[in-house]
Amino acid sequence: TITRINRNEDIVPDTFFTNVFRRSMEISKETNGAFDITVAPLANAWGFGFKKGAFPDSAMIDSLLEITGYTKVVLSEEGKVVKQDERMMLSCSAVAKGYAVDVIAQFLAKKGITNFMVDIGGEIVARGENPKKELWRIGINKPIDDSLAVNQDLQTILEITDLGLATSGNYRNYYYKDGKKYAHTIDPRTGYPVQHNILSSTVIAKDCMTADALATAFMVMGLEEAEAFCKADTTIDAYFIYSGENGEFKTYYTEGMKKYITTP
Repeated sequence: TITRINRNEDIVPDTFFTNVFRRSMEISKETNGAFDITVAPLANAWGFGFKKGAFPDSAMIDSLLEITGYTKVVLSEEGKVVKQDERMMLSCSAVAKGYAVDVIAQFLAKKGITNFMVDIGGEIVARGENPKKELWRIGINKPIDDSLAVNQDLQTILEITDLGLATSGNYRNYYYKDGKKYAHTIDPRTGYPVQHNILSSTVIAKDCMTADALATAFMVMGLEEAEAFCKADTTIDAYFIYSGENGEFKTYYTEGMKKYITTP
């Protein structure tokens, strides 16, 4: 569906797409554009640049910023996506996985299943209790570049139920160029990869789609802006691992997160 919309085919998308689109637009507004599904042309430019060793220059970024921005795309009354510029492209990669988890969770609940955990690549919905008749235990990995995930060193363990959880991290996805480290997260507002110190952002929300999108938005915002957002939004909780001045791991978590944290 997204590919067809990006090709400007005349289609009315299904409810899966429209649910994701509508929620994405709400979260874009709430995060002042730190989360934005129109970021695709920028992500492609940087991704391609890393592969070819030629980063986009500022003129190219400026021209791509003209065709990005969540305010430039809407759903019409007939349910079609209307773009201000046909070169605009959508990418729901920072929200679709969370939504898929929600959809599967709803399906299981409809079947009368009360105890389950759905996990797609670290985006999670937990309901009821685990097989030991306890809360579900979810580990947050230490943000080390362990790309094969051999060690699975845990930073902490959360005990949760009846909510959605998602983690976003940069520590496995980055590139070096001219001795400088570039994260794979692009700030849709500037057009450039983020240079912040958050290494891993875990969000708990009532549904996984929200947790997924916000975990990404916080990686874009950086610690100060993310912290302020969390203090203002009491419906979510967050746990950030970030690098201190000497490269040591530091953590920040919301007051509400304390009730979920247990020692490994």
